[in-house]
Amino acid sequence: MDTASLSGWTAVVTGSTAGIGYAIAEELARAGADVVVNGRSQARVDAALAALTAAVPGARLRGVAADLASAQGAAQFIAAVPQADILINNLGIFVPTDFARIEDEEWQKLWDANVMSGVRLSRHYFGGMLERDRGRVVFLSSESGLQIPPEMIHYGVTKAAQIALARGMAQLTTGTAVTVNSVLAGPTRSEGVGVFVEQLAQQQGVSAAEFEKQFFDTARPTSLLRRFAEPAEIARVVAFVASPAASVVNGAAIRAEGGLVLSAF
Repeated sequence: MDTASLSGWTAVVTGSTAGIGYAIAEELARAGADVVVNGRSQARVDAALAALTAAVPGARLRGVAADLASAQGAAQFIAAVPQADILINNLGIFVPTDFARIEDEEWQKLWDANVMSGVRLSRHYFGGMLERDRGRVVFLSSESGLQIPPEMIHYGVTKAAQIALARGMAQLTTGTAVTVNSVLAGPTRSEGVGVFVEQLAQQQGVSAAEFEKQFFDTARPTSLLRRFAEPAEIARVVAFVASPAASVVNGAAIRAEGGLVLSAF
């Protein structure tokens, strides 16, 4: 991407102290955007800012620590960053749990983090984008929103909701230069997934590489990629969708899931 393509644009990336969110923040910074990094703790935010500054010399960065899974945290963040041209709703959590054991509290926890964080921030920033006739909203969804994983149905439900939310918001952009899309990431070697893989590999007495092979042989056999995507691979797709180059991409659920979904559409 043209390194100056987002110069003058302010980009908010939620949940961006590690993994896909961090990689997206780096890509947008390389493209010239003023990037706002977010995490729940100041220590995590500061560490991410230091790493990004080293990776992208001269990047225009700031960080806001806030728990966006809560209404209070969202209000705190909005007060610190009242305006944005790009909103990347990346914050998300997953917990593999047998369906019969998913209590109301766990359903609510995933809903608040994965869906309501994006609802609250979009509700604030979207209107300004429409008024300025310039903006991008991107929801980091998942192939799990199309093929609900039986080991974490509640996660799949939240990802399906993000796809619907993005499409509904896109309907409100008719005739403007604002776009709203979702990017459906496949299994990705994010921070949480890395820990998950290591733990399960140890429990099974195999290497992480062998566990990864077994995972795609049994749990995700339809994958064409046959490996975990790297966060940077997903970030490049998101950065394109957030750029002026993607002006005709609107209301789309863009699949970046390594061919896992058994559908041509």
